[in-house]
Amino acid sequence: MLRNAMDAGEERLIAVDEAFQELFEPYAEYAKVPAVDLASKLGDQPELRMLASGVIAAGVALESDRLVRAGARMMIAHEAATAVKSVLKHNVDRTRPRSANRREEKKPRKGDSRAKELSSFPSGHSAGAVAVARAFSREYPEYGVAALGAAGLIAALQVPRSAHYLSDVVAGLAIGIAAEAAVNVLWGLAGMDERSRFD
Repeated sequence: MLRNAMDAGEERLIAVDEAFQELFEPYAEYAKVPAVDLASKLGDQPELRMLASGVIAAGVALESDRLVRAGARMMIAHEAATAVKSVLKHNVDRTRPRSANRREEKKPRKGDSRAKELSSFPSGHSAGAVAVARAFSREYPEYGVAALGAAGLIAALQVPRSAHYLSDVVAGLAIGIAAEAAVNVLWGLAGMDERSRFD
């Protein structure tokens, strides 16, 4: 009975994913516009690491503890989210929307493939982007809405790009939020907010 309920839940999940893919299909060409494509890729690991490093460097140059802390939080939260995402990607195979030909290929399944086209679940761009945005907003709450809005846009663009299913994106966002929250707790326990280099 439990197995039947799980199968039914999986079928509903796939149906929702398919519905969103169909909804965005007419706009797939817009996702290929260079500016949109660039925006969607800003959640990739090298770009987010460069962003966090840039914030740290700016903080050092401007002698701003706040900026240095923000950059450090961003880097640590990103790496934490990436670690969790990578464990899941290496243990779950799911064909990306752009490569799936059959409904069965759209289902997440236990596996260990390292092939890019079988690593749809979860969305690493979504996980990294929201972790970095949330980490930045810990130090700069006045820019929290803008940072989280940008992360949300990066995550949302993964669906029309056919890089991820909606459920991949939702899972990625959950991972990023949880990873950053854990980092924030550890940050507080370590007393990092009280340490100051430039004062």
